[in-house]
Amino acid sequence: MTDRNFLGIPVEGDYTAGSTRTEQKPIEEFQPILQAVLDDPSVIEFGWRQYTPYFNDGEPCEFSGYGTWVRTAKDAEVDDEYDLEVDSHVSLGKRPYRQDPETGKYGFLPYEGPDEARHDRCKALASAIEGGHFETVLLDAFGDHAAITVRRNGIQVDFYEHD
Repeated sequence: MTDRNFLGIPVEGDYTAGSTRTEQKPIEEFQPILQAVLDDPSVIEFGWRQYTPYFNDGEPCEFSGYGTWVRTAKDAEVDDEYDLEVDSHVSLGKRPYRQDPETGKYGFLPYEGPDEARHDRCKALASAIEGGHFETVLLDAFGDHAAITVRRNGIQVDFYEHD
């Protein structure tokens, strides 16, 4: 006897699980994360890239969000979005991840920068976009192979060419 069925019909035999995708969350959970960054008066714009890779070293190619970036008033003249990515953003500050020389354990050091709350809001947005829980929301809203730029007065979607 089997414990699996399809539309009430028992299923027997070998079963190989398909995608190990992250459980998806609804747009209602994404909205406050995005709004928190959008409401920050020092944030001019922010965005990310989202696409399905063409080749992934033999692994399945799956859609995802990448490279979340934020432009603050201090970064108004920075042209390259890669310099504005949340994980390496100079004016947002950082919470370094390093090995403790005394214990040998790895962990996050205390926040270094001008505004810890802003950093945490931007980091939460990057985690939401790149963490996989909102892939369905992002794909439905903006499509595949897209570069998204969010400003208070609108959202710009451009085709994103990638390797």
